[in-house]
Amino acid sequence: MSSPYDFTTWEPLLRLLRTAHAREAAAPGGQVSGSIGRDTDDVPLTDDREARDAIERVRTALASAGMTDMGFAARIPPSGAVVLRLFDRTAATEDAVGSVLGALTLVEGAVPEPWRRLPEPVDGARPAPSADPELLERRLRDLIPDAIGATEEEIAAAEERLGLTLPEEVKALHRVTRARWEDWRDDHEAEQRVLGAVGFDPIPLEHLFVADLSMRSSFSWEHAATGAVLTGPEDAVQDLVGSPGWIVIGDTGGGDQVVVDLTPGPRGHLGQIVVLDHEQAVGASLWADSLTDLVLGPERTWYTGHRWEKPPLTAMVHDGSAGSIEAVAQPALEVLSIVSRTGAPLSLAPLVGLPRLRTLRAAPGTLADPLQIAELTGLEFLELAPEDWRVLLDAGAVPRSLSAASFQRFGHQDPRFAVALADEILALWDRPLTTETVINGDLGPLS
Repeated sequence: MSSPYDFTTWEPLLRLLRTAHAREAAAPGGQVSGSIGRDTDDVPLTDDREARDAIERVRTALASAGMTDMGFAARIPPSGAVVLRLFDRTAATEDAVGSVLGALTLVEGAVPEPWRRLPEPVDGARPAPSADPELLERRLRDLIPDAIGATEEEIAAAEERLGLTLPEEVKALHRVTRARWEDWRDDHEAEQRVLGAVGFDPIPLEHLFVADLSMRSSFSWEHAATGAVLTGPEDAVQDLVGSPGWIVIGDTGGGDQVVVDLTPGPRGHLGQIVVLDHEQAVGASLWADSLTDLVLGPERTWYTGHRWEKPPLTAMVHDGSAGSIEAVAQPALEVLSIVSRTGAPLSLAPLVGLPRLRTLRAAPGTLADPLQIAELTGLEFLELAPEDWRVLLDAGAVPRSLSAASFQRFGHQDPRFAVALADEILALWDRPLTTETVINGDLGPLS
């Protein structure tokens, strides 16, 4: 296997980059940059077979070295004398799409506030009137009489493994069908009969699991820190990332998890059926008040559209909406994003003293005085342009309350500039620094 630090590993990709970016490569100091990861890449090339093969060559070398991704910057002059710089992410740097650097995790193991939120107890939560385990079991036996059910010993073993008592409706479901692939013996019609009867793809007892935070751990700090959770008095489902009372019992067939909810919202029912949308990092959608209700009413749908953040917890300031920070600076504000705008730079003074503000994102040129950030003592996530980070670092004013930090995309700036800034920030928390490797090679002159 080739090494990710061998010039020959990168040579096919570098040749394509030189051809595609001849003007940039010929300019004094010109370079091209990007990143390649296990599942994604940010390489400035047209998506064709030759480019995919060249990227896959690097990806294979990374995998053989036990690495998940790597950033790169290359100077490729017409003479062909290449200077390739490789940036190894550390345990403190997340993967990124669209830049050499992802978010910096300053406190090991830290997660955003929505990820720390546990369900609130709801006094008097009870099963829905429609919940009827005996009726559910009779109905399922009528619909799938040839299904193989689980034994009481298998049900008890699942409860012991999970550390909880399964709802009676879930037990009734598995007494009728244990949903094991081997029971169908490649009989797809039998499989479809189970799916049609239940309304979703049930999973075997031995595979039931609790939908805790690990289900949504793939969402980055940059994404997760901008979310907020809020369960209102009228909500049937608690607005959470995960819950010890969410038991995954199946799949919709599209990657969305079907869950029995034992921690319902104020207007919900114990044992209601909810769905975790695989495209959403927070919350769940109510599908049915009970499993009985779902089986007896198979035409219902769970999808209600994408989740929108709930003001005033999150706010965005830009030309097309709120034009001022004063307009959104309320005590409940948790997340503020200041995006590109045409007006004068903004003062952060209205934010000082807000008790719940934890995330601030500011696009380049939007802040009148970046040093005002030092007065926002509750921030746990901060995303700024590199030049604003430079101001904070030079003044020794980086908030020590931060758990993570990130850069606004720095376009065609030299990636070494961002890496150097990142290392300065990481050093403040004694976190591992980025490793840079320089490789020289020769592609030969352009013909």
